[in-house]
Amino acid sequence: MKNRLKNLRDKLGIKNTDALLISSISNIIYLTGYNGFSNEKREAYLLITKNAQYIFTDSRYSIAIEEKVSDFILLKIGAQKPFLKILEDLIKDENIVSLGIEAKSLTVIEYLAIKKIVKCNPVDSILQEAREKKEEIEINSIKKACDIGDNAFKYILGKINEGISEKEIAYYLENYIRQNGGEPSFRSIVAFEKNAAIPHHLTGDDVLKNKTGQYVLMDFGVKIDNYCSDMTRTIFFGTPSSTQILIYNTVKESQEKAIKLIISNYRQKNNTKINYHKSTMINQKGISASKIDKIARDYIISMNYPSIPHSLGHGIGLDVHEYPSLSPKSKDFIQNGMIFSIEPGIYIPYIGGVRIEDLIAIRNNVPEILTHASKNLTII
Repeated sequence: MKNRLKNLRDKLGIKNTDALLISSISNIIYLTGYNGFSNEKREAYLLITKNAQYIFTDSRYSIAIEEKVSDFILLKIGAQKPFLKILEDLIKDENIVSLGIEAKSLTVIEYLAIKKIVKCNPVDSILQEAREKKEEIEINSIKKACDIGDNAFKYILGKINEGISEKEIAYYLENYIRQNGGEPSFRSIVAFEKNAAIPHHLTGDDVLKNKTGQYVLMDFGVKIDNYCSDMTRTIFFGTPSSTQILIYNTVKESQEKAIKLIISNYRQKNNTKINYHKSTMINQKGISASKIDKIARDYIISMNYPSIPHSLGHGIGLDVHEYPSLSPKSKDFIQNGMIFSIEPGIYIPYIGGVRIEDLIAIRNNVPEILTHASKNLTII
């Protein structure tokens, strides 16, 4: 945690900022290691100055913070000592002229109140950049989460039968995850038939029926040590048609093309003889995320299917969706330490859809696929 705080302080001057106010739960966890605060209610803030770090919370959490967050000065807030008053006093004591805030986290009411006492400067990018590249301990946690997800997929195949509902599959998946030491990292998506054409379908009461080739799309994740995994597999209940098989194979091939591009370009990067000026895909910054998206997207379009209606992938860590973004307009570059998804999909409205999703880590400048559940066309 000390190194993370040092890295943030090193960047304060770049943003002409005297201190950082941390309000999002994921960034509080990132900087303190404590995950006991609610995601629904504002129960804590951090203030990072050039010489100290403070944690604001109420008496419900004071004992836990004193025991588990020793590097932070605890400032108890309550009716007699409201957060804004304590913050205002600190701003005067520390001579803070410009306060960095998380614009994506603060509410308008919070922002307007804080703005009355100090100049506010959005610095979300500082925190984004700090978390984009994972430490070895973070990668290992996500790998453990992926391992449980792989096993959950194997387990759930034995539960799929005629009459089972989307909600029941989601229940079995999430129960398996909890029984094996994890927590679901998000609400599982289970989509049958035409529902599989909706990328973020709300899992419902539809049941599998005894007929040919029903799409079964399952998108789920695991959280271990606060870190998330994310994977999607699509299988068929009953024998799929030739059209369905072609859709499946097209999605699988598009994903393989994107992954092969990453692997081949990192092999090229690791060759010290590479001429970066002649490379169109990779430079000192890394591999262009938009070009990884493009190779998968273009292949699907070339097969006369509609373009992917979402980005090809996203970073993952304490949150399910982090940077980098692998999308057509992304300006991000894939670099060492990053973990991200590759998840192409074909969706035919009112008929069905296929998505396949895996996580990839760039570890020691080598791409490593973290999810290993079978992607062979599976028929039950």
